[in-house]
Amino acid sequence: MPDSPTSAVIERQEPAAGKPAVTYRQAGDRAILIEYGEAEFDLTLNFTVHAVDDALRAHPAAGIVETAAGFRSILVRYEPSEIAPGDLLEHMHGIHAGLGSQREMRIPSRLVHLPVAFSDAQTRAAVERYINTIRADAPNCEGGYNLDYVIRYNGLDGFEALVEAVTETEQWTGFIGFFPGLPFMFPLDPRHALVLPKYNPTRTWTPEGAVGIGGPCWAIYPVESAGGYQLVGRTIPIYDLAQRNEAFRDNPLLMRAGDRIRFHCVEEAELLEAFADVHADRYRYRIEDGVFDVGAYLDWLPEVADEAARRRAIREAAAAATPVP
Repeated sequence: MPDSPTSAVIERQEPAAGKPAVTYRQAGDRAILIEYGEAEFDLTLNFTVHAVDDALRAHPAAGIVETAAGFRSILVRYEPSEIAPGDLLEHMHGIHAGLGSQREMRIPSRLVHLPVAFSDAQTRAAVERYINTIRADAPNCEGGYNLDYVIRYNGLDGFEALVEAVTETEQWTGFIGFFPGLPFMFPLDPRHALVLPKYNPTRTWTPEGAVGIGGPCWAIYPVESAGGYQLVGRTIPIYDLAQRNEAFRDNPLLMRAGDRIRFHCVEEAELLEAFADVHADRYRYRIEDGVFDVGAYLDWLPEVADEAARRRAIREAAAAATPVP
């Protein structure tokens, strides 16, 4: 039952058997929003979202129109003439009951390898345009790019430490959204986590392929657009409506929720050549099918916990001493 006559909350379930708490909310007259855990940054909650979404696709109910997975929530849209809200709730109870604990989850997950050129001409141009037309005194844009600010705010020991943070961990694609095919990514290795405030105000232009970070979240800009993430470099296309490369034959969006991305550093000339090769259908994306073993990942995290905590303390102290845009 709802918390009150005006509450959108339909039902709550407490955490149990290695599973997080579940909150069901009515989202208009054709959707239910299901939230997992508490309103905090916990990457393991996203694993649950993917497991639920996969289970719904494997065991659909008549009347479910579509699902939209977020970081710790999933929106289930339904047709009221085909399924009543109560029946949909019962179906979701069955889905949740059928899931194992988080440690038992094995999620289909591709490993996508992408090149990245740091501080390339296009991302520098975006920063310079911002300085010249929007905010000349932005502390994150000192020097005409964002890299110095990224390094300073996180207490990194120079440019090479930033490159290591970007390239020495797989990035987990939590969900896709905002722009077509834009992946919201989070480092699986907590030792390489970075955190940054966003632009204030936002940019009016960002180049296609720009790689940026805002808060704890990394993103790749699939098209030229406005944007507020701090820019570190640029990668190759992840969206192509013209489907010029074989990687886009079945879908103009390259990335999928649950993908893991591994960046490798290249010079800008090599990146530009790869960009042209993608459009000419000469470039072949390296994508490996696989499965992400959540239990193995959770068992591994304690091994790096002390180092992750040490780096987090350095990062937090640096952030406290750095001006925010």
